[in-house]
Amino acid sequence: MNKKNVDPESSPWAPFGIQLRKSREAKGLRQEELAPLLECSPSHLSYIELAHRPPSRRLAELADEALDTGGTLLLMWYQLKNAAILEGFPEYARYESLAEQIKIFEIDIVTGLLQTRAYATAIEMGYARQGNGTEKLADERIEFRLNRQKILERTSPPLVHVVLDESCLRRIVGGRDIMIEQLLHLEQLTTRCNVVVQVAPYSLGENRPFTHMAHLLTMPNRKVLAYGEIEQRGYIDRDTKSVAVLAKSYDRLAVEALGQAESRTFIRAVRRDLEWMST
Repeated sequence: MNKKNVDPESSPWAPFGIQLRKSREAKGLRQEELAPLLECSPSHLSYIELAHRPPSRRLAELADEALDTGGTLLLMWYQLKNAAILEGFPEYARYESLAEQIKIFEIDIVTGLLQTRAYATAIEMGYARQGNGTEKLADERIEFRLNRQKILERTSPPLVHVVLDESCLRRIVGGRDIMIEQLLHLEQLTTRCNVVVQVAPYSLGENRPFTHMAHLLTMPNRKVLAYGEIEQRGYIDRDTKSVAVLAKSYDRLAVEALGQAESRTFIRAVRRDLEWMST
């Protein structure tokens, strides 16, 4: 049978269909074999792969489960259903779901992979109150964010290394109770074998290598990708030289920041200060 090639720009749903077919073929499954697992007919699956019909959220969820894609297809579904997500970020999220190593430096707020639902909700509802979308869109962004965290629970999870600027811990988001819960969650994450959380204290001053957030992904083929944001758009940087510069800066940051044990103690101290204030 001749396989029809799909132009990724032919339809908003074309990238989803292309990714679905690639994931199916990587598992060695025919449409007739996968369709029952997705609760649809082979012809319906074919239409989705050819971008002739949009998928449902249920189908995206079932496909992720059946094809072991780490939530990639559901992330794509959210991207297409929710234009409020920062342009460029869903592309990053797809790579993130496939990465073997994830390195993140964050300023001001705890990074999305490590957020509690309450913390994420406080942030998104705050954006909605400022006029940046509706509460419905905020709900979708929250689910998009929390769905990314499934990669931490998969059978072979990636190594996640996060350096948080001290401002992430000091900035109270959602009130003291929500912040206390978030800080406790960070403490618990530091006990996982695949998660490293470090704190870059204010005392680093001008010696902190970054002045903005930075994400680095090591893919299964050992290729390293970087992600950054400007204005209202995110972008993937694949240039070997520029990514190498960022990777070098990140390694320096990891050395300059507090170690894992020291960071856990630091986070606990901030949490206890908040608990004392709340009483």
